[in-house]
Amino acid sequence: MNIKESKDKSNIDGIAYSYSTSALSSEEENRILKESIVRLKEEIERLKEPPLMVCEIREMMGKAAIIKIPNGNQFYVNVSQDCGKIYSGDLVLADQKNLAIIKKIPITKKFNIEKFVIVDKPRIKWNEVGGLSNQIQEIKEVVELPLLKPQLFEKIGIDPPKGVLLYGEPGTGKTLLAKAVAASTNSTFIQVVGSELVQKFIGEGAKLVKEIFEFARRKAPSIIFIDEIDALAAKRIEVGTSGEREVNRTFMQLLAELDGFKPLGNVKVIGATNRIDILDNAIIRPGRLDRLINISLPGKKGRVEILKIHASRMNLENINFDDLGERMDNFSGAEIKAVCTEAGYFAIREDRSKLQKEDFLKAIDKVKLEEKLEGEDYMRMFG
Repeated sequence: MNIKESKDKSNIDGIAYSYSTSALSSEEENRILKESIVRLKEEIERLKEPPLMVCEIREMMGKAAIIKIPNGNQFYVNVSQDCGKIYSGDLVLADQKNLAIIKKIPITKKFNIEKFVIVDKPRIKWNEVGGLSNQIQEIKEVVELPLLKPQLFEKIGIDPPKGVLLYGEPGTGKTLLAKAVAASTNSTFIQVVGSELVQKFIGEGAKLVKEIFEFARRKAPSIIFIDEIDALAAKRIEVGTSGEREVNRTFMQLLAELDGFKPLGNVKVIGATNRIDILDNAIIRPGRLDRLINISLPGKKGRVEILKIHASRMNLENINFDDLGERMDNFSGAEIKAVCTEAGYFAIREDRSKLQKEDFLKAIDKVKLEEKLEGEDYMRMFG
């Protein structure tokens, strides 16, 4: 074979190899395209399926069940054998046409709890709380000590209180105390307002309370702080509207959750109110919120402590805190903070970088005047 024939044969072999490689790549592309078409058809068929309705099981009756649909109506329906064990309170998926139960949802949460509560890790230290030394000692005994040293209570043979009620006038530091004890125990702070626990439909408020306590147990150690608890736990009456009866149902669920706590559990409840006179006796009896702590207006020493805390970051010039504390008689902690803020504004108006005694005196007079006007408005409205 000469050189020319050898080159021709090599070219033919190369062309044949290229052709076979091209054929293989085409077959591979066809296979991938066919698989993509099948997958897309399956996805289209899945998207064409009718939507299922989320319902709640009210009661199981053999192979059938009574369900509650979102608009509040209840139906007696059949249950698919593929659903497994279903119990009252479970959430299920039902066909919209005949309402037959198709599938059980593996979660029972009806509410997104974090939309109803404030979950936080406070960083307030005890030295940032002034004028409440006795109250700090009491809340440490009730909340801090059981969470940090539960073995002490086991050795003594007593059960620590499950909760505590902070009561007193507005602005005296109830929320501040709750956040400080949460920070000292490194607990999850779950804050909820009592009125938010009352829902529109029957049973929803009770279910929300139950899920909040379940959420607290998962986040333990945790502290549930219920602000304005009187909106939920006011004295119950025999005759009332349907709305009042729903409030009572939610309140009874709260009592049931308190009774169901383990004595040395890592979840504590702190309630706060400025209307202890209207609270139901069931919430403050021994075994529930059985430690009642009065958060009263600070005395002169307490006012000076609070004033020093709020003024610690301010640029001051020759300020006598004892004299200012004497002038702020019957001021709450919130009003003392307002005095510091107003004093800062007086200095800003005169383009000064340091606060003088006159600024605080003007601020005290302004806060007193505002309180007097508010009191007069209250008397005109309610006599």
